[in-house]
Amino acid sequence: MTEEENKTAVKDLLPQQELSQWVEDLNRAHDEEQERVFNEATEVLETSEIGLLLETLPIDERLALWQTVAPEERVDVLVAMRGDARSVLIDNLSMPDLRAMLHGLDAEDLIELSQSLSDKLVDFALAKMSQDQKTWYEQSQQYDEEQIGRFVDHSLVMLTPNTRVAEALRAVRRAEYPMLDRVYIVDKKGMYKGEVTLSVLLAADGQARVDSLEDDIASPLKADMDVDDASERLEHSDQAAMAVVDEHGRFVGRATLRLAMEITRENYEAKLMARAGLDEDTDLFSPVWLSAKRRALWLGINLLTAFLASWTIGLFEATLSQVVALAVLMPIVASMGGIAGSQTLTLIIRGLAMGQITFGNVWTLAKKELLVACLNGVLWAIVIAIIAAFWFSSIPIGGVIAAAITINIIVAAVSGVVIPVILDKYEIDPALSGSVILTTVTDVVGFFTFLGLGSMFLLG
Repeated sequence: MTEEENKTAVKDLLPQQELSQWVEDLNRAHDEEQERVFNEATEVLETSEIGLLLETLPIDERLALWQTVAPEERVDVLVAMRGDARSVLIDNLSMPDLRAMLHGLDAEDLIELSQSLSDKLVDFALAKMSQDQKTWYEQSQQYDEEQIGRFVDHSLVMLTPNTRVAEALRAVRRAEYPMLDRVYIVDKKGMYKGEVTLSVLLAADGQARVDSLEDDIASPLKADMDVDDASERLEHSDQAAMAVVDEHGRFVGRATLRLAMEITRENYEAKLMARAGLDEDTDLFSPVWLSAKRRALWLGINLLTAFLASWTIGLFEATLSQVVALAVLMPIVASMGGIAGSQTLTLIIRGLAMGQITFGNVWTLAKKELLVACLNGVLWAIVIAIIAAFWFSSIPIGGVIAAAITINIIVAAVSGVVIPVILDKYEIDPALSGSVILTTVTDVVGFFTFLGLGSMFLLG
């Protein structure tokens, strides 16, 4: 029985539970009990899940349990971890352990780990690679992190055009690669010539040439293609993997559906973290000083926008001192504009990320959002005006807040469309700074409109 079969057998015997349950059990346990729980988890979890499990622990406990990870699984676990958490483990490994782990590393794993390794260690790993793996690694370095050519997979079967079907099937049986649903035809110069699905190979005559069975529908990805565009195209294809070629048509490797899913997940994490000024590599238990340093800039930017909103309020100090009701109702105006704007902002950011929004349809979308804002603005303005009028026994106060909320919701909706589109045009991530700018706009416009109208109609 192979090691993988042993692990599958153990997995069938042990009680099945979600990763979140393992996290809870692991964090409740201590010392020897924690090590026992972790060992049980490693028997049933995939290596990617083991990496996530380690990330949930404080650094001291993480380092202690890392020592119990099987040597043959350590590279896969590190590759699955986020950048900061991975770096903590690598920085605490002894040089002999690092060298042992990097010996025989493949190109794809070194690409993932290289950012956490010194140049000296990268050179060591390259020196211990086979010539093919070294060539693939050097080839990947021609592309940046935004291009699919950097992340291609080489767990595939390449055949020359004159290979016979019987020989091709023998090569497939020897390979045993995951997601192997086709073979790739490459000539002696490395030029991509086509591909053949396994179903076609199995049904073909054993003496037929593979180039006579090419899949006419197959269309390779360009190596310099944006990773997001490439993953979206692969996601919507009916293939487990797609060929990747360079600008001259030379075969570079394949992009797998698993890679597309990882890119989609990482993009989601990046957008989510960016809204708080963080990135997807941030470690849950990173050192306090490092976390504080990373968040300080974001807090500073937020402080500036808060001062701008406060300065706007300060312009109407005399009005607020005479009409206390305005101070009580101010947060409602800002809050309604903020939530209306964030709804539109989220919709637009998603559309930009999926390539559904361009300058060709953005103004049509802006008109639609404007109409939605008008309807919602009027509806909720009436509701809030009635409540405010009864609360303070003043119809003018109800009218002022109704007008301010309507205006602010409309401005928020328009801003929610325009801000991310402009940021995207100038290659600034809308998820990172869009919400800050939008909040500033809705606060300043809301306060200025509400207090300005209050000054005109309540003190005039």
